[in-house]
Amino acid sequence: MKSYLDCIPCFLRQAIEAARNVTADGSIQEGIVRDVLRMTAELNLDRPPPFVGQQIHRRLRKMTGVTDPYRAAKEHFNRLAMDALPEFRVAVRRANDPLLAAATYAVAANAIDMGISGAHTTPDVGAALKQADDGALLGDWGNFRAAVADASDILYLADNAGEIAIDRLLVEELGCERVTLAVRGAPVLNDATMEDAIEVGMQDIVEVIDNGSDAPGTILSDCSESFRQRFNNAGLIIAKGQGNFETLSNAEGNLIFLFKVKCPVISRHVGLPLGTLALIRKEGSQPLHHPRRLNRP
Repeated sequence: MKSYLDCIPCFLRQAIEAARNVTADGSIQEGIVRDVLRMTAELNLDRPPPFVGQQIHRRLRKMTGVTDPYRAAKEHFNRLAMDALPEFRVAVRRANDPLLAAATYAVAANAIDMGISGAHTTPDVGAALKQADDGALLGDWGNFRAAVADASDILYLADNAGEIAIDRLLVEELGCERVTLAVRGAPVLNDATMEDAIEVGMQDIVEVIDNGSDAPGTILSDCSESFRQRFNNAGLIIAKGQGNFETLSNAEGNLIFLFKVKCPVISRHVGLPLGTLALIRKEGSQPLHHPRRLNRP
């Protein structure tokens, strides 16, 4: 997916919020914003938005000397999600369709996002997770179930900290023995890294790998060779979050995207309202299934 002119204000907002998050030094904040203004003046709109996000946060880390500016926020959201997990696990076990219930919780948790207008506070997160109770997942559920049943191995691309704890519900329903979980290779925004996977105990139930990249998405050309091999050989890839959708919607492979629509650009691109919990499948090299033809499960 390409970037759009409407992405530029979001890049600037993200730079300002990120700068304020890690330093009170106004000169550093100003320097970061000026850098982003210069970058956007030369922006190649054919690149996906996470490419620009990667450049912004590399600059932020360099100017502040802070390796993981969102570490405290990520730890907070991990704890919050782990505290909620037992209640949600009971709800999944009692559901008529546990796989559907687990997937809905996992997508609702995609709201925990500090890169765009997602859930940033404890009340926001609680409200977002309650959306899962509405059975609001929109997508071709029968196709998803069939793809999962046919897959001998599944590569699960995680997105954010906190969210990764709720992903446990879906991973457990998919079957831990055939799932490999992939996280970011280095800190960026509040995206989940190996440290977050360990904090929520994912390494105890599945193999966890990192993609070797610090992009807030999956830019395959920027990922490690070992990750690309796992990606290319995977029977089924489940990609969480808008960043993974933005970077992989044109990729080859048997891909299923699970994310909450949190951005007007994405909303227009996929033809779904803001706030939708979306399931979109792209099989092989065929065109992405148009969301307007998706059926509510």
